[in-house]
Amino acid sequence: MARRSGFMATIAREAARQARISEAERKRYEREQIRIAKEQQRQQIQNEKEAKLRYIESRIEETDDLNSELAERIEELYGILDHTLQVNDMVSFSSLKINEKFKDFNVPNSISIPLTKPQLDDYISKIKPPNLFTKLMPGSEKKYQRDLNEAKQQFENDFVQYEAKEDERLVTLDKLKAEYDQEKSMFELKVRNRNLEIDEFEESYRNGESEAVIAYNTMVLERSEYPTGFPQIFRLAYIPDSKELVIDYELPNKDIVPTVLEYKYVKTKDEISEKSRKIQEIKNIYSDVVAGLTLRTIHEVLEADQGKVIDVIVLSGYVHSVDPATGKDVTPYLISIRVTKEKFKELDLNRVEKTVCLRNLGAQVSPRPAELQAVKPIVEFDMVDKRFVEHEDMLGSLQGLPNLMELNPYEFEMLVTDLFARMGLDAKLTRSSKDGGVDCVAYDTRPIVGGKVVIQAKRYKNTVGVSAVRDLYGTMLNEGANKGILVTTKSYGPDAYEFAKDKPIELIDGGGLLYLLEQNGIKARIIFE
Repeated sequence: MARRSGFMATIAREAARQARISEAERKRYEREQIRIAKEQQRQQIQNEKEAKLRYIESRIEETDDLNSELAERIEELYGILDHTLQVNDMVSFSSLKINEKFKDFNVPNSISIPLTKPQLDDYISKIKPPNLFTKLMPGSEKKYQRDLNEAKQQFENDFVQYEAKEDERLVTLDKLKAEYDQEKSMFELKVRNRNLEIDEFEESYRNGESEAVIAYNTMVLERSEYPTGFPQIFRLAYIPDSKELVIDYELPNKDIVPTVLEYKYVKTKDEISEKSRKIQEIKNIYSDVVAGLTLRTIHEVLEADQGKVIDVIVLSGYVHSVDPATGKDVTPYLISIRVTKEKFKELDLNRVEKTVCLRNLGAQVSPRPAELQAVKPIVEFDMVDKRFVEHEDMLGSLQGLPNLMELNPYEFEMLVTDLFARMGLDAKLTRSSKDGGVDCVAYDTRPIVGGKVVIQAKRYKNTVGVSAVRDLYGTMLNEGANKGILVTTKSYGPDAYEFAKDKPIELIDGGGLLYLLEQNGIKARIIFE
């Protein structure tokens, strides 16, 4: 009985031990599962952290890219003038010509290479004549002759096919060569015509013909590379007598300047915020753009003047915008300048302060271009674009219009006096014997801006020089006049414009006179015989 009890106790202990082992295994498994779960959770958290860091880094990188683009844009705007100083603006006439050669005559080998001509020897050489031993065999000679005849027949058949295919190849080759020769001839004709046109264009340009000078300078300005947002729209007119190029140029409006100063990533809000640029800074940058574009355009045209056909440039820059006070479309002029080539060439554009430089050149510069404060163009473009009529046979429908050159000096002075009277001035013609160099005295009756105006009228066939402008200025001082106006039927030289640039003197040439007359109901013409 005692032995049985001991056995049962052993079994019970073993069962308990196994139970403890199982429980321990279960707990170990549970702990392992908890450990694995925690490890997975830690890994997930780590992944989320890394993903969040990567996201934040991408957002910071996005912000940096925006700031880089912003800085690049501002650098472009400030560098409007500097950009062109690194470029040769001259347009080579040879580059306008067609210099490429016509393609070579190429055809497939199957057409260009003659077919192999069959040779009889190649056929009969394969037929072995009977030798000493085979001759002893009956029919060997006949077999040889039969094989020889078959070989010759095969040669003749192949030769006929060869001739047919070779004839077909030659016909095809001749056809392709004829087509090639025709294309080449047309191409060479096109090249000759195009290059002849360029030669004629160059000759006309170097002779100072208006259309050619305008076309050449149009190419110069169209080739100029600007940042996005610049209209690059302009009109050109040319006065051969005074070698004066007039440019009417559309400026970009102030929206060209970014209103954002800086971008910043706000991590707590997960957003990219904008810091606004100060209004005064926007105005300053825009003023710099207007000044830079003006100097750049003048520089490009003068640097490209390989024919030495330009002595004077008049540039007026306007902008298309909306008047904030009325909501209407407006096109105010923000800058206007007349400058001689000689004066402009003295500048070191790498070192000038743009706005100061323009004012020193006598430019009319808007004090607040960003606010669309307008200036009066030195020359109205439509005034310049009136063309002188040089030859009688060009008159056509103009036969009924008076020729100003047929008026005597006194009649011409009366016409000018009447013109300014119609324009609103209180104009009086002076007595020719006592005028002291004054043809007309007029009064602008407007308060503050008005005053006495002395006017001289020159019915000239030749270009008016600086001496006439000096005389007018001296007369102004003697008369105590606020302004002087010189009117001529011809044009003015560069020295005349240079002398008048910083003085209250207005120079009206023949084209401007015709325009003003037409605007005030007087149609006329100017014919130089």
